[in-house]
Amino acid sequence: MATVNIQDAFKSFGTTPVIRGVNIDIQNGEFVVLVGPSGCGKSTLLRMIAGLESIDAGEIRIGGRRVNGLLPKERDIAMVFQNYALYPHLTVAENLAFSLKLSKAPKPEIEAAVARAAKILGLEQLLTRRPKQLSGGQRQRVAMGRAIVRDPQVFLFDEPLSNLDAKLRVQMRAEIRELHQRLKATTIYVTHDQIEAMTMADKIVAMHDGIVEQVGTPLELFDRPRNVFVAAFIGSPSMNLLSVKVNGQGVVDDNGNQWAFPGVPGTNGQALTLGVRPEHLRLEPSGVEARALVVESTGSETHLIVDAAGTKLTCVLRERVNVRPGDVVHLGADSAHFHLFRADSGERIEPVH
Repeated sequence: MATVNIQDAFKSFGTTPVIRGVNIDIQNGEFVVLVGPSGCGKSTLLRMIAGLESIDAGEIRIGGRRVNGLLPKERDIAMVFQNYALYPHLTVAENLAFSLKLSKAPKPEIEAAVARAAKILGLEQLLTRRPKQLSGGQRQRVAMGRAIVRDPQVFLFDEPLSNLDAKLRVQMRAEIRELHQRLKATTIYVTHDQIEAMTMADKIVAMHDGIVEQVGTPLELFDRPRNVFVAAFIGSPSMNLLSVKVNGQGVVDDNGNQWAFPGVPGTNGQALTLGVRPEHLRLEPSGVEARALVVESTGSETHLIVDAAGTKLTCVLRERVNVRPGDVVHLGADSAHFHLFRADSGERIEPVH
């Protein structure tokens, strides 16, 4: 295990800045997820930690050691890629042993490390097969096993589940998390899928346009997003974000819908952004009138997309309701679950309850 410290890191490709002054501190044994939309710089940052991309300015330390100028093999890390990166002509056992053979480790040590990794990942019956004889999930296990045999200080995962189907992704998420709990190794995991981030991470680093927008536990980012970007990105379905103005009863959106908000900060007429998560909206006879556009039942929940005088809202109800497209409904919410952001900067404003 090791700490990973990134201080004022910068990286550009030509004249295009990709990483812009990133600072992150990762503790021993933490499972940290870098999350953000495509192009935000998360994979580039991971490759910089691995030594596959150079750093233009700043510093990266692994286990307290400055690694800026070190080759990947000198950093004591192991990386698991999106495309598995297995050697097709080698068996599972040979793929697992490859890096140890390359470093001229003794044969008994190699055999013991391969046996250990195979047992941890349930690969004992597959050791004589080649990659083309394996399923996607089995190939990903072999890729993980190849990292485990090296016993590195830090594991790096670059969107390892993106090639798997939905059901297998859920299964592999649980397996990777269980593996981390067993090995207790420092792990940095890159994904654009915020559900993966929420379910796997000890700590999430939300990135956007080469900068870190917020660092915290999954529930910290969910309950108290620092700005509009984090609010919209974390949570599924996404948070409803409305342009509103403060008035005597709370706030009113651009289409005239009144949202009761006792103690709303700000002066009358002040422009703000109101955030309400879909699961915090409810059917309420005295609430905002809206017309149902889309009704989706998952069995345990009902998802509604509604139009409230031109304001589109997504609502997740925890029960089955008899609503059909075209029906008129009334929506309300407890203001304790409201989020407020500055209209100009998008930064969070703490409500007064």
